[in-house]
Amino acid sequence: MTETVLPSSVAPVFEEVIRRNPGEREFHQAVREVLESLGPVVVKHPEYADAEVIRRLCEPERQIIFRVPWTDDAGRVQLNRGFRVEFNSALGPFKGGLRFHPSVYLGIVKFLGFEQIFKNSLTGLPIGGGKGGSDFDPKGRSEAEIMRFCQSFMTELYRHLGEHTDVPAGDIGVGTREIGYLFGQYKRITNRYESGVLTGKGLTWGGSQVRTEATGYGAVFFVNEILRTTGETLEGKRVVVSGSGNVAIYAIEKVHDLGGRVIACSDSNGYVVDEAGIDLELLKEIKNGARGRMSDYAARRDGAVYVTGGSVWDVACEVALPCATQNELDEHGAATLIAGGCRVVAEGANMPTTPGAVRVLRAAGVRFAPGKAVNAGGVSTSALEMQQNASRDSWSFEYTENRLAEIMRSIHDRCLETADEYGTPGDYVAGANIAGFTRVADAMLALGLV
Repeated sequence: MTETVLPSSVAPVFEEVIRRNPGEREFHQAVREVLESLGPVVVKHPEYADAEVIRRLCEPERQIIFRVPWTDDAGRVQLNRGFRVEFNSALGPFKGGLRFHPSVYLGIVKFLGFEQIFKNSLTGLPIGGGKGGSDFDPKGRSEAEIMRFCQSFMTELYRHLGEHTDVPAGDIGVGTREIGYLFGQYKRITNRYESGVLTGKGLTWGGSQVRTEATGYGAVFFVNEILRTTGETLEGKRVVVSGSGNVAIYAIEKVHDLGGRVIACSDSNGYVVDEAGIDLELLKEIKNGARGRMSDYAARRDGAVYVTGGSVWDVACEVALPCATQNELDEHGAATLIAGGCRVVAEGANMPTTPGAVRVLRAAGVRFAPGKAVNAGGVSTSALEMQQNASRDSWSFEYTENRLAEIMRSIHDRCLETADEYGTPGDYVAGANIAGFTRVADAMLALGLV
């Protein structure tokens, strides 16, 4: 399908983004997806164009690239590259995760940071947008190697952080273990126990209940709100979830809690179909304990079938949750989902659906909700962790989960209300983009030319 034509009011901005950021295709894609929604916003608010708000928003406030030298267990010197893109702080300190994965380069970090601006804005909480990471791969590395890498990474990054400046969290390849090593080095260098400088911490040293579950839980809360608009719930729905990492596992858990049945999930080698419903305890044991593969799940679960060479989107379902990585759901996958009766697609990962697939889904009447709204649960709970750290407090699991559910409900309603206001009723993409943008844009106008 052909690309949507950008409104003339924003097309020059995109041309400048392409020229100034060559080769960063993921960043280009993320910017274009937002700009496609902003034509009616500029018409209604010409002050945004007069102050070049959109143009300024597409340029990070600060881009940090640094080398990360470390030694492996054999004493050999290894070298990786570290990144932190501090994109926009109009609403509060930069906030966004750190990703350790071989695919990380500046374009990936900028795409994630750009998305984070609008995601954080939608939460209604006082946090700006940023992202970071490294091309370091923790897979196959010992605990000691991971610790040495994290210490070297933080030795450079610490000078750019602070609870009122920039507050990283975890992402792919960065869990509680890595956050612990990073925080330990930060504390060692600064001589400050500044709990609010990192989120995703362990529960015994400043972490928040529900943070581990938050992105997956939040995505499912959002789906339940989508269904509620037509008087439905997840009860009895067949659901497919891509991935089998942290987001996917807790999305599966919450789907089952709300009466749905996840019948397929995947990893990078293939996918498993379990018509009886994914056995969550077995999945957690394999993925979190033994660090195994989905093929191991199928080998231990009667009735489960493991498939290689196909796509998890080949499995017929009513709700699909892409929870793995960017651009995993393409036009063919979208068409297959539609043919299989899928009526809701909600992005648990960051930009997992290609632009072509989004157009196919929306043209078919599938209710599609973008990641900047659907997967905002993780950063929302990170902000709740910051609140607890600032007040030296600790909240119960139930209380924190209720706060998360309230935030996700508010994001959902804000998206729909904004879509209605700008003449695109029911369009979650336009609603999320415009609602996220206008809050940041108004703050940028209020702060002057900074």
